[in-house]
Amino acid sequence: MMSLTKRLFLIVLVLGALGAGVFLYFRLYPERRAHELVLYGNVDLREVAPAFYDNGPITKILVEEGEIVKKGELLATIDDRRYAASLTQAEGNLDNQGAVLKKLLNGSRPEEIEEAKKTMEALKTTALNDEVTWTRYLRLVPANAATLQQRDDARASYESTWKQYEAAQQAYILALKGPRIEDIDAARAAYEADQGAVALARHELADTRLDAPSDGILEDRILEVGDMASPSSPVFTIALLNPLWVRAYVDERDLGRVALGMRAFVTTDSFPGRRYAGWVGFISPTSEFTPKTVETPELRTALVYQVRIFVCNAKNELRLGMPATVTIPLPQPSPPKPPPGCVPANATAR
Repeated sequence: MMSLTKRLFLIVLVLGALGAGVFLYFRLYPERRAHELVLYGNVDLREVAPAFYDNGPITKILVEEGEIVKKGELLATIDDRRYAASLTQAEGNLDNQGAVLKKLLNGSRPEEIEEAKKTMEALKTTALNDEVTWTRYLRLVPANAATLQQRDDARASYESTWKQYEAAQQAYILALKGPRIEDIDAARAAYEADQGAVALARHELADTRLDAPSDGILEDRILEVGDMASPSSPVFTIALLNPLWVRAYVDERDLGRVALGMRAFVTTDSFPGRRYAGWVGFISPTSEFTPKTVETPELRTALVYQVRIFVCNAKNELRLGMPATVTIPLPQPSPPKPPPGCVPANATAR
C-alpha cells in the first residue's frame, strides 16, 4: 500500500505538471498563431458525368472503374451504322452538286459553241433558199404556172425555217455568253448547303464515340454494353484530379489574415511528413454555421467562412473525402488571385 505522503507527493507533482503545461500553452499559443494559421477540412474534387450526344445501343466500353483516363481518350462507342449511311448519302449529294456548279463555272465548251454556230448558219442557208422558192411561186401563180397551194406551202416552209434560224441564233449567243450569274449563284448556294449537310453528318458520326472530357479517374460505369445511350443518360462518372482542393473553414477572427493567392501547405494522416503545396483559391463571401461533421456540439453554432485551398495532386495521393490539415504561413503579403493552373510560383513544396 502506498503511504499517504507518497500519494500527496504524486498529486502535487501531477498538478504542477498540469499547471506548467497550461502556462506554457498560453505563453506559446499566441506566438504560434502569429506565425501560421492551421485549418482542418477534407479533400474535395470535381466530377463529370459524360454522355453520348446521340441515341443508340452501346457497342463497346473500353475502360474499367479505377482506371486513369486522359483527355480525348476513347471510352465507349454506340452503333454507328445509321450515321455512317447518312454521311455516305450526304457526300454523294455534295459530289453531284459540285459537278453541276463546276459545269456552270466552266461555261460552254468551244465544241458546243462551234456546233451552235454551224446549226445557226445551216438554218440561215435553208431559210434563204425557202425565201427564194416562195418568191418564185409568187411570180408563177399569176401566169398560172403554179397553184396557190404551192405558193402557200412555200411561204409556210420559209417562215418555219426562218424562226428555227432565229432560235438557233439565240442559242449561239447564249453559248457565247455562258450560264447566267443567277444560275451560278443558285448552284453555289445548293453546293454550300450540301457541304453543311456533310459536316453535320460527320459530326453526328463522330458523336457515336465518347471521349474523355478531361484527365481523371473513372469512378463509376453507369451503363454497360447493350444499354441504350442518350444525351440524358451519363455513361461514366469521372473524378477530375488536377487541381483538387481542400474544403476548410475559418472563423471570423482569422478571416482578415487570409487572402486569395496566399500559399498554403496540406498534410494528411495517410502520408505522414509529406506536404503538398497549394494556394488559397476561394473564400466564401457569406458566413455559415460550422458543419456538424467538422466540429464539436459547442462549436457547431459558430459562424465560419468556407475556404478552398487548391492543390496539385501529381502523384494521385489525395483522395475524395480524405481528412486534411492546412497550414498557412503568416504573415504573407496579400498576393493577387493566381490564374487557373497548378501551383503559383511562391507556393513551392518543401
